[in-house]
Amino acid sequence: MSRSGFPARHREHECAGRAAAAPRAMTEKRPLVRAAQRLASVTLVTSFGLACSTSGARPNTNAPPVVSNAPGVLLPAATRTPSATQRLAIRDTVQAVLLRAIADSAFPGAYAVIGNSRGIIAEFGAGRLDAADATRPSDRTVWDMASMSKLVSTTSAMIQLVASKRVVIDSPVVFYLPSWKAAGAERITVKHLLTHSSGLPAGRPLYKEADTDTTARIIVYATSPVAPVGSKYVYSDLGFILLGRLVQQVTGQPLDQYVAQHVFGPLKMSDTRYLPPASWVSRIAPTEIDPWRGRHIRGEVHDENASRLGGVAGHAGLFSSARDIARFAEMYLSGGMIDGKRIFETATLNQFITIQDKSLSHRALGWETANGTNSAGKRLAAVSFGHTGFTGTSLWMDPTRDLFVLLLSNRVNPTRTNLKISGVRVALADGVVAALEGR
Repeated sequence: MSRSGFPARHREHECAGRAAAAPRAMTEKRPLVRAAQRLASVTLVTSFGLACSTSGARPNTNAPPVVSNAPGVLLPAATRTPSATQRLAIRDTVQAVLLRAIADSAFPGAYAVIGNSRGIIAEFGAGRLDAADATRPSDRTVWDMASMSKLVSTTSAMIQLVASKRVVIDSPVVFYLPSWKAAGAERITVKHLLTHSSGLPAGRPLYKEADTDTTARIIVYATSPVAPVGSKYVYSDLGFILLGRLVQQVTGQPLDQYVAQHVFGPLKMSDTRYLPPASWVSRIAPTEIDPWRGRHIRGEVHDENASRLGGVAGHAGLFSSARDIARFAEMYLSGGMIDGKRIFETATLNQFITIQDKSLSHRALGWETANGTNSAGKRLAAVSFGHTGFTGTSLWMDPTRDLFVLLLSNRVNPTRTNLKISGVRVALADGVVAALEGR
């Protein structure tokens, strides 16, 4: 993101997969035995796209937009138990990808976890937390989740509110947020915000426009759509800031308190929260040397707008660990259950991972889906769903393989201009599937 606004941040987030479709080779600085050979073969195949079927029928260009109402694969995922050989191949691949990324300075440190509905298959940490902190990342290292907050926090709250019928997806947002009186707001539904089709701008520099969190919220409420509602896809932080406020309005609890009580607490995600306490700082991965705040950011949200909003927002602000996000993914692939406890209703989960309008985008409700050009790579099934975070985080889940691929890093340390994370995400996803399938 440029310091004058938001476009650069959104281009990195949404176009990372395109830049990574043919990632440049990262220089290897040490031999990795089997892993290097395996990864080399994976790199060769990443240039090939997903196979697609064709028919002789001519497309009907006058047909109405295709709106998907049923997912191709239902959760819970069909349970699969990888063999010892597959586990070893996956771990070798994860190690190779991360060590090559470290050698190429894609990030100071990272932790990756590969797992399924039964738990962890392989995990590996590489690098260090910071140039001044040689601590190697572990499963308890705490990372700034950035836009993954949209999914792990805000979308989780929305799943529960929709399941309990406290929120109706197709209802106008102003029904729940009467304070949003901007021109055109009355035409925007909850679904529009969740699918980034509201017509709202990608963002605005609230941290420059406002001196307090109250003023920042007033500015958000004054923002009108700049495109016809439902006409196109524009990834918008503002839409999720509004969803965070909607959660508070409906539940009577601030977003951070609601998800702590109803999502993270029941899931036993003890490393996951907004506004981490000072006692956590030593295990939090530092992010950027921020010109706006004039210091190296560690233990406070990297996103400037989330900071201006008090550190708790629907689009960013959440911190978490690999251990906790892996548990979150395991619960998802199990259809909303974990340890015999139901967190989400299965039917609502399936609703939220379903592409809503293919004429606009591959977006489900909150989630992105694999399309062969984004950070999911080219091997995960088309029904796979996931998301990335600007700081260097990502999670993808493939229910056809009962598989999740989690990568947590601080790629913005010391500067956000480092975009090598794009190739790493693709290499990891493609490499893991190749290893799982013995390629």
